[in-house]
Amino acid sequence: MLLLQDIAVTYQNIVPAVQGISLEVHDKSVVTLLGANGAGKTTILRAISGLLHIHKASLIRGSILFDGERIDGLNTTQIVQRGIAQVMEGRRLFADLTVDENLRAGAIASRNPAATRRAYDRVMELFPVLRERRHSVAGYLSGGEQQMVAIARALMASPRLLLLDEPSLGLAPFMVQQIRNIIVEINAGGTAVLLVEQNAQMALSVAHSGYVLETGKVVLAQAAAELLQNESVRKFYLGLHEGSERSGMATLRQRRETRRWTL
Repeated sequence: MLLLQDIAVTYQNIVPAVQGISLEVHDKSVVTLLGANGAGKTTILRAISGLLHIHKASLIRGSILFDGERIDGLNTTQIVQRGIAQVMEGRRLFADLTVDENLRAGAIASRNPAATRRAYDRVMELFPVLRERRHSVAGYLSGGEQQMVAIARALMASPRLLLLDEPSLGLAPFMVQQIRNIIVEINAGGTAVLLVEQNAQMALSVAHSGYVLETGKVVLAQAAAELLQNESVRKFYLGLHEGSERSGMATLRQRRETRRWTL
């Protein structure tokens, strides 16, 4: 479904953020991107959704294909209309608007009123609490409810691929579990997901495969189950060994030629 081929991104034409990354997301799959802050995860999502220019960044090499067609030259509206939607880190709601108004804003690029209605009914099934909060001002909701609105707003575009950037950030453990279950349900409904998430345990529990990034490069690509058992990943990302950052990442660097997982 989605194929990134040797992409490189710089900020302000000076600062390299992504250096020759290739990855793929298959239809109806969940793929996660793991890595420390600054590894390039969010930059990859921005490149896919056409938001690089807003952040004074540019794609200087490589290509991004969706269903076999290049999208890296399209604007964000065109990309959304082709079936890709993003939930940005920090939720980025219209805080002064109601839940209903936020949801309808998510369908602004839709050309099909019937599809918009079906999408609305679907998000109300996925998030029954939002039905009760339809007329509430989004900025006054709890953090977990706001994250639900953010995901629901993206789903209003009826995407085939959903990009999620840190959906569990700042949420209580019980709400993290709820967001995890929502991701599983969204995927079960046929929507592919590309997930950026600091909570590696949660991310790998829902993903089919994953990529580990370091300083803008892929250092490991495996099935999620294999990543969960990988000693370096367990030490560095799952926090199972104190002070393991240096040794864990050194091991990953030695394994850059590890075979890519193919679904």
